[in-house]
Amino acid sequence: MSLAFALALALALEAAIGWPEALWRRIRHPVAWIGALIELCEARLNRGARWRRRIAGAATAALVLGATVLPAATVQAALPAGWPGVLGAAILAWPWLAARSLHDHVAAVARPLAAGDLTAARGAVARIVGRDPAMLDGPGIARAAAESLAENASDGVVAPLFWASLFGLPGLVGYKAVNTMDSMIGHRTARHEEFGKLAARLDDLVNLVPARLTGLLFALVSARPRAALATMWRDARLHRSPNAGWPEAALAGALGIRLSGPRVYHGRVASEPWVNAGAPDPRPEDLVRALALYRRAMACCAALLLALAAAGL
Repeated sequence: MSLAFALALALALEAAIGWPEALWRRIRHPVAWIGALIELCEARLNRGARWRRRIAGAATAALVLGATVLPAATVQAALPAGWPGVLGAAILAWPWLAARSLHDHVAAVARPLAAGDLTAARGAVARIVGRDPAMLDGPGIARAAAESLAENASDGVVAPLFWASLFGLPGLVGYKAVNTMDSMIGHRTARHEEFGKLAARLDDLVNLVPARLTGLLFALVSARPRAALATMWRDARLHRSPNAGWPEAALAGALGIRLSGPRVYHGRVASEPWVNAGAPDPRPEDLVRALALYRRAMACCAALLLALAAAGL
């Protein structure tokens, strides 16, 4: 049976129930297991001269990838043929997708924002972005949430499905390992500049195609596909990230809003250029529209996987 069908089942399962709180309390989450390994390596190896830190970071990346990809490959090889193997692959792939989780986190921002409760909206947006929520007004909260939705649609759903479609469970788990390393150690800080350099470069590489596919997907399911494509092509490269600008610019063009722009991190202003600069700031209802667009994009992902399965690919 097709791996594509197993991935469609996994996406449907995650969209239906997410990662239940009872499971989190009992076993946490597989990404948290990877995070614990990264934390252990970072605490023990990230020290000494710059060249030592860089080598230690490369060794950490190799260790984390080996500790995740090899077991995934072994388990995949042991899956039985036919429907039992499809169901087994779907259950194993389910935890590595985040379609429901991402939607719920952004919806938790949209609800109080629409009700005018900026305090609650700031608290909710602080869970999904790194900027200082106390410095955000209503449009700033909406921008931050919309940007997180666009970027994480790629990182949390499209990219894992892309690599899983190519390499099965090892590709899926390997991608999440790289992405988790980047989120934890791939920062341009004094402590992580050298240690996380390889992790950051790997993350740029593995997101190169999925980020652009996500932008195309947003354009495809939008009511303004030409505007979404034009904005993506014009403004994606303005973003500080080589990849995040593509889905963010497509979302901005699709909704007719501006994103990115100056923001405050840890008391310091980061002067980022605007994406879709001539458009207005997003309003609370625009964040609701962004969530609707995201749901259509996820449905399109499922449809594409089913089409691949029907074609026997």
